[in-house]
Amino acid sequence: MPQEVIKKNHMDVAWHEYTDENGENVPVVDSSIAEKASVIGRVGIMFLSCGTGAWRVRSSMNTLAEALGITCTADIGLMSIEYTCYDGENGFTQSLCLTNTGVNTLKLNRLEHFIRNFEKEGKHMSGEQLHTFLDNIEKTHGLYSPPALGLAAAIACCGFTFLLGGGPIEMFCAFVGAGIGNYLRCKLTKHHFTLFLCIVSSVSLACFAYAGLLKLGEILFGISVQHEAGYICAMLFIIPGFPFITSGIDLAKLDMRSGIERLTYALIVILVATMSAWIMALILQLKPVDFIKLSLSTEQWILFRLLASFCGVFGFSIMFNSPVRLAVAAAGIGAAANTLRLELVDLANIPPAAAAFIGALTAGLLASLLKNKVGYPRISVTVPSIVIMVPGLYLYRGFYNLGIMSLSVAASWFASAILIIAALPLGLIFARILTDKAFRYCT
Repeated sequence: MPQEVIKKNHMDVAWHEYTDENGENVPVVDSSIAEKASVIGRVGIMFLSCGTGAWRVRSSMNTLAEALGITCTADIGLMSIEYTCYDGENGFTQSLCLTNTGVNTLKLNRLEHFIRNFEKEGKHMSGEQLHTFLDNIEKTHGLYSPPALGLAAAIACCGFTFLLGGGPIEMFCAFVGAGIGNYLRCKLTKHHFTLFLCIVSSVSLACFAYAGLLKLGEILFGISVQHEAGYICAMLFIIPGFPFITSGIDLAKLDMRSGIERLTYALIVILVATMSAWIMALILQLKPVDFIKLSLSTEQWILFRLLASFCGVFGFSIMFNSPVRLAVAAAGIGAAANTLRLELVDLANIPPAAAAFIGALTAGLLASLLKNKVGYPRISVTVPSIVIMVPGLYLYRGFYNLGIMSLSVAASWFASAILIIAALPLGLIFARILTDKAFRYCT
């Protein structure tokens, strides 16, 4: 029997059909409204596919429209754009939609360069030439293979485990569990499996691998069962840091549709992931007990937190398809900002949410200082640097206690998580307000 072909639910757009006949040598600035609008819309949906927020997408579309001598208005969500272009006489309206959402900082960087050079170079190219150029950018897929992304998740969650209070045993088990789990997620995503299946499968495998290693260590080496406390760290690679942070930025700029859709998407991922981990905990008889305390001096804590934060942010940045140079820059900023956050809590007794705000503000300010030197979009540096501050453990413990009907305990964990989650984008927003005139005003 012939294999059944699964048809796409979202049809591809034939962009080259929007170019004018016999217009290969005509600059796009002198072409029809439809051809100009097709370039603007395609760039907008490509920006959206990189995971960036509505403000950046609209700003890029406006830059192209001004260079082409037309006006553009756009309504932007998480997965779709509806936009209209006017040239004073005619109008062109189009609705575009993505098949999936994700993060690709390398493609985002290439698009940023395209926008910066459009006034000097792009508008003198024909529509056909521009779409061919955009074809090449659109082919910017992952820099890393699934095994490499599994290793990146392993490094990130290993660092995350230490920052949450885990020791060498928890770190090793989380390293293996997260690596295997994210490898599976990448393989499933590569074959276009649905979001829920990717989350449930990868989280379940990560928790199972952690529990299996711990049980093996208990049998062979007599390791204490209390080390089960770190099993939740093995699935923290699933934390949707980019949509969480960009939702806050969009809401701050009153892009309500995009902000609410991004927040909803992030909450869906968190809900499915925590429910999967909770069910696995019931099956494997794991409980989110407290970590065994480590005996380290203040200087040792600071040193190891800097190292763990660097590794954690570097791993997450690689998972966002960042080149190594960009990942190192984000990791350096994240190491400084996250260590500052943790020491403010420990040494100055500052509430965790207030410390998270200061940490995110610090990351945003440092990213602004390094933006020109690094040569990458600010959001490619800031978001990975504070993803490690997202309280995934708090969210899981809240859901776990909700599942066993310990409602007061669950409410306490959820309240702490919500305060920190709200503080993180606020820190980045105020850093942007202080350093970016264009972002400071309601335009």
